[in-house]
Amino acid sequence: MIPRSTLRKLGSFAFLSGVVLLFGVLASSSFAGDGSAPVVAAGDFMPGSHGASSRPPATFFSINAVLAKLDRQRGRGPEAIRFAALTPSRVTTDAQVPEKELPELGKEPFGLFTFRAPEGMLWRKWRGLEADMAKEQTLLERCRATPETCPAHAVQFLRLIEAVKSRSGRAQLDEANRAVNAAVHYLSDFAQHGEADRWSAPLATFATAKGDCEDYAIAKYVALREAGFPQHEMRLVLVRDRAVREDHAVLAARLEGRWQILDNRHSELIEDSDAASFTPLFAINHRGVQLFAAPYAKRGLLGIEIEAAPPAAGTGGSGKWTGQDGIKDSSAQTSTLPLLM
Repeated sequence: MIPRSTLRKLGSFAFLSGVVLLFGVLASSSFAGDGSAPVVAAGDFMPGSHGASSRPPATFFSINAVLAKLDRQRGRGPEAIRFAALTPSRVTTDAQVPEKELPELGKEPFGLFTFRAPEGMLWRKWRGLEADMAKEQTLLERCRATPETCPAHAVQFLRLIEAVKSRSGRAQLDEANRAVNAAVHYLSDFAQHGEADRWSAPLATFATAKGDCEDYAIAKYVALREAGFPQHEMRLVLVRDRAVREDHAVLAARLEGRWQILDNRHSELIEDSDAASFTPLFAINHRGVQLFAAPYAKRGLLGIEIEAAPPAAGTGGSGKWTGQDGIKDSSAQTSTLPLLM
């Protein structure tokens, strides 16, 4: 009788011998020309089989070997290397595409983003204004060449440009804001032209010395541009002033990465982050009319909004701008700001 410990040793030896035999058979088989390796059918290793099987032999292959075969067939040469881990183009996958995170703040005024506005009234107004400004540019050039033939209002505007040009940095923006605010008296388009909204080029505004908020902003835009301030750093910005529930226009100029607001209602520059009552709508410059993306983002409504009166209220119908800020305190009930839309 064979001891139990001996049987255990013989069993272990037989198992190890079987494993070695299996790996020996697999290792001895070589890859075929197509990158696959024929091996003995699985039935040959089953108990009770005697090596005879009617089934075809099983085939083992690697993906890299198949890719290599395809490369050879397509004439890419024996040195062509591809890996299955690389994702080929034009392949449908259900894998989630990682979302590209947008920066927390945009580079446009008020930390927002802009995109091209659809064609419409604002585009027509801006193109008409650009044509008028181009005509006035010709007159300004002629005035520089022959000052004695220059109209008085053009001479005044050229002097303003020179004053702005003599400054630099924040002082240049401050000069443009104060000078235009002092030279133009506020008058609504209804009172001046008998229409709801007209955009005037700066010489037309200086010829009458009257205009409304967008006329101030346009004159500052041209004055700064003529003085050498980069026009791509300026925006004519149309906003909704929630404090008075009216539309308004200002000039925004970027200086050292920060947007400064030039407003006809304020003699001092205002940083865009401090204009809490503004809801930005459109930005306009040489690129055309841009629409602010999500204009209400990060802009909650004011706790108490002020009920605004019609544009000419309290002025006897003249609509003349007095130089005072439109809102003095929470008890103010009048405003002379025009409608833009």
